[in-house]
Amino acid sequence: MASQSSSQLVSFSTAMLISVLMFLLFCLQIGSCACFNIHRKLLNSTTWSAAGATWYGSANGAGSTGGACGYGGAVATGPFSSMIAAGSPSIYNSGEGCGACYQVLCTTSTNSACSGNPVTVVITDECPGGACLAEPVHFDLSGTAFGAMAKPGQADQLRNVGVLQVQYTRVACNYPGYDITFNVDSGSNSYYLAVLIEYEGGDGDLSAVEIQQGGSATSTWTPMQHSWGAVWMLNSGSSALQPPFSFRLTSGLSQNILIANNVIPTAWQAGTTYTSLVNYNT
Repeated sequence: MASQSSSQLVSFSTAMLISVLMFLLFCLQIGSCACFNIHRKLLNSTTWSAAGATWYGSANGAGSTGGACGYGGAVATGPFSSMIAAGSPSIYNSGEGCGACYQVLCTTSTNSACSGNPVTVVITDECPGGACLAEPVHFDLSGTAFGAMAKPGQADQLRNVGVLQVQYTRVACNYPGYDITFNVDSGSNSYYLAVLIEYEGGDGDLSAVEIQQGGSATSTWTPMQHSWGAVWMLNSGSSALQPPFSFRLTSGLSQNILIANNVIPTAWQAGTTYTSLVNYNT
């Protein structure tokens, strides 16, 4: 009887071991994250959705000089490099969608000039009316970005289209060699500070910004107010601000937190851009 029980136990253990090995082999084939983290972030998704697209500005330009996010001439230089879009209100999100990255593509079933290859664009502007309100999601692309969806030599042909039906998906922003910058508004002073925040990797957009004064790690984090576009502000009232300033950033989609320590120095000046030493990993 004992011999029979031992035999059954060995058989059961062998079966369990085989099951575990098969499960691990399955994980290696499809990726371990799929086995152990079923709550994937949207940024890792490959889901494509329908949207409309138009273009504005010059045919090979950056759309506009800055747009409603406040990036100014940076839209035409690296890392944006004119690959930008003005988003419909649903993705501009009253400015909190600034900096988010999307891939957009069109196929030959829509237009024969389409390459079917995705291009990555950054939201730097808002498209508040016209065709941008005709559908739930619309990208008013720069002429450069719109033409990049075309087959080689057919960019002008594609730009002759009116409203183009496209597919889009949210993707992580990736800016190798760039850290997050803080451009202090020219109207800032000892009682009022406004900063334009640029080049956030990962989600690209921000849902919250907090400031820490005085350079002490034990100082209180004070929430800043979203002003407009990619600009966040703090009005200290009757108490003068105490530099240096650190910032605690919360990304928009994934709610990831990143701290830029003492990025704005004691002898800070309005109208100056200060570069941190950090960025979100992508």
